[in-house]
Amino acid sequence: MTNRTLDNAPHRSRWSRLRAEWGRNLDASEQSAVVSWGAFTLTFAVVRALTHWIRGGHGPSGGGLSLHGRHFHHYNLGLVALAGVGAVAVRGTEKQRRHPTVPISYGVGTALIVDELALLLDLQDVYWAKEGRTSVDAAVVIIGLGGLMAAGFEFWPAARRALREST
Repeated sequence: MTNRTLDNAPHRSRWSRLRAEWGRNLDASEQSAVVSWGAFTLTFAVVRALTHWIRGGHGPSGGGLSLHGRHFHHYNLGLVALAGVGAVAVRGTEKQRRHPTVPISYGVGTALIVDELALLLDLQDVYWAKEGRTSVDAAVVIIGLGGLMAAGFEFWPAARRALREST
């Protein structure tokens, strides 16, 4: 056994234990919800940081993606991602619907849309105006609700049973 194999053995053991607990404590739909919520949160944070970086004069000239001289908003990519998830939901096999790329795509697509929600609501590019704050506020609410849902996985089934028993 090499030193590299010995050094990685405890790491693999922890990872194996973590994966076992993940499977033991969360069913497939709960796992998808956690993955989707994590993808949403990470994507939203990265997109916000990237857009501030571009706004600061870094990155592509013109402030972002352009297609034939027209600014291409990242909510368009979000719509494509959600359309792909919808297509898998409608026509995909069970194996395809359960693939990890589905909840990841859902979380990423939703974050890309929510990040520019003010633009979609006002149909004006208010991303950097005061009205653009709507997008941030909506994302914070969604992240908070996602956290509440994820944190309460063990509680919600018990709450549901308790509510059903009292009727």
